[in-house]
Amino acid sequence: MHTLPVIAIVGPTATGKSDLAVALAQVLTGEMPGPAEVVNADAFQLYRGMDIGTAKLDLEARHGVIHHQIDVLDPAQDASVARYQESARNDLSAIAARGRRAVVVGGSGLYVRALLDEMEFPGTEPTVRAALEAEAHQVGSGVLHARLAQLDPPAAERIDSANTRRIVRALEVIEITGRPFSATLPQMKYVRSTVQLGLDCDRAALDARVAQRVESMWAQGLVEEVRALAARGMGRTARRAVGYVEILAHFAGELSADEAKAAIITNTRRLARKQMGWFGRDPRIRWLDSRSPTLVADALAAVTDVDPDPEGTASVRRSLGS
Repeated sequence: MHTLPVIAIVGPTATGKSDLAVALAQVLTGEMPGPAEVVNADAFQLYRGMDIGTAKLDLEARHGVIHHQIDVLDPAQDASVARYQESARNDLSAIAARGRRAVVVGGSGLYVRALLDEMEFPGTEPTVRAALEAEAHQVGSGVLHARLAQLDPPAAERIDSANTRRIVRALEVIEITGRPFSATLPQMKYVRSTVQLGLDCDRAALDARVAQRVESMWAQGLVEEVRALAARGMGRTARRAVGYVEILAHFAGELSADEAKAAIITNTRRLARKQMGWFGRDPRIRWLDSRSPTLVADALAAVTDVDPDPEGTASVRRSLGS
């Protein structure tokens, strides 16, 4: 049986990734041997109750498409990329075992890479770390960096000699695993067949979309959502999400309501640029114009270029007039 490559939809916030994922899943569901299913790769959509501020699709907007890794954490919990990697990869394996297509969607670059690429998360050893931290305090990070250069030259080249935290972590991993730290760093190599589609548009259009989205979130009750979450308790990870940290600052008297809204717009635009910086470095991504009137057909065409006949995708593309 032909193994269906994973489709991953990535890119900056406010480009319509979630809507495209559902649209693709709907089209593929009608033509493939089994339905397509969506796997979320947005760090904050993992949280129950963080709905408006994360632009999470409600059940109606999902149009019956099964979604994984949505609402799996309580906001009081801290998210873990390693835990997400294990759980989401299990989802991909289960979807493949059912003969179905997986559509990964999200803008959290580290989560996307952890799910799709070779990436390890070695454990920690508090005793080893404490000893290295004490040594760094005593002799300076330069001495430890020199040791790292002897043990793992590629890692030393990537880590600044003044970055004590990363030097200590690298030496800790080497000591507890017996392997170079560089061997655990993200590799731009898929763990399973994948085609990545990136959504983007020009900066002025994206800035306008961001402002419009924030105004819509505000009207939908974002302030009330954050108030309810804060009353139940929010952990360190949830509290730093854009759209939430600013309103929490408003509750603390640090910002007025208007200042909080303006800060959300500014910080969301900044996030979008950061996301483009992250995804823009990946040459494997096939970029699409998020404003294209034939976006679904464009996406299917890109998938077909990689996988010429994934059990029906080519015929779906033809039926859409591409």
